[in-house]
Amino acid sequence: MDKFRMVFQFLQSNQESFMNGICGIMALASAQMYSAFDFNCPCLPCYNLAYGLGILLVPPFILFLLGFVLNNNISMLAEEWKRPQGQRKKDRAVLRYMFCSMAQRAMIAPVVWVSVTLLDGKCITCAFCTSVPVEILGNTSHPSLSQGEMKRVLARIPCKEIYNGQELIANEVAIRYLRCISQALGWCFVLLMTTLAFLVRSLRPCFTQAAFLKSRYWSHYIDIERKLFDETCAEHARSFAKVCIQQFFEGMSTDLAAAHCHPPRKAPADAGEAAEKLLGITDQGTMNMALKSWHRCKPPLHLHPPALPSGNGWAGEGQPPANPPVPRRETAAYYSRV
Repeated sequence: MDKFRMVFQFLQSNQESFMNGICGIMALASAQMYSAFDFNCPCLPCYNLAYGLGILLVPPFILFLLGFVLNNNISMLAEEWKRPQGQRKKDRAVLRYMFCSMAQRAMIAPVVWVSVTLLDGKCITCAFCTSVPVEILGNTSHPSLSQGEMKRVLARIPCKEIYNGQELIANEVAIRYLRCISQALGWCFVLLMTTLAFLVRSLRPCFTQAAFLKSRYWSHYIDIERKLFDETCAEHARSFAKVCIQQFFEGMSTDLAAAHCHPPRKAPADAGEAAEKLLGITDQGTMNMALKSWHRCKPPLHLHPPALPSGNGWAGEGQPPANPPVPRRETAAYYSRV
């Protein structure tokens, strides 16, 4: 159990690296899923396009949503977006930075799926087989067919076992033509995504370095603040439950002592330590009010440091101190009189 706790703490402390690893695993899983997927084109004019584009676009959309679902910061982003204004204003630049960071990780698996699908060529072959230019690649001396019959024949190009239009256009020629176009689109898509990732990761901080650093700092702050608040709430809940249980058993022991004339046992020494951690919040209504206040009006991000000592040459020089120190002798005499 301790080993699992250590692993969990390590993953929490290295959340960014952990999420990058998760996105990489999802990318490899998406490629493996496609290789294991049994692609069966319906070979019907009315369904080829929908089936091919569906296999090309629907799984990436699902993987994109899974990338957001597996990211722990999505709930924090939604909470920060929907919370009332309160005493702390909401910085939209920070929210945009958080969303873009999550979107970049969530896009890895969909990009891999689309790239592998286009490079394989089956989806494009199934979706656009009815658009093959027969007048260029086919047999122009073949007796003319109606538009419906032509599409019905061309729709069977991905299905070699039922294709019966070799006199019109060779099955291998049409498949090679569509696969060539699909692979060209795939490499263009890979080049576009790689260039876009390079621009986002490398050039954006160069133009808006100050805003980038500010957004990254406050996004880290929001994440750490949420973790510390959860830890404090868990510690308070543990102390509150401990004190409640101890008070219950103390009451039971008092009742048993009164009934059987036995002296009640002393309360454990750690009861006082647990009570100190309650910070004055000792009932359900006060705790609910504190949680509601934290959500509605978070404290402003402004700390009040103590006054700097005078005479240091850079702050407060020439001004009397706010709280002058009391001599040690007078302090000792005061406490001796008390």
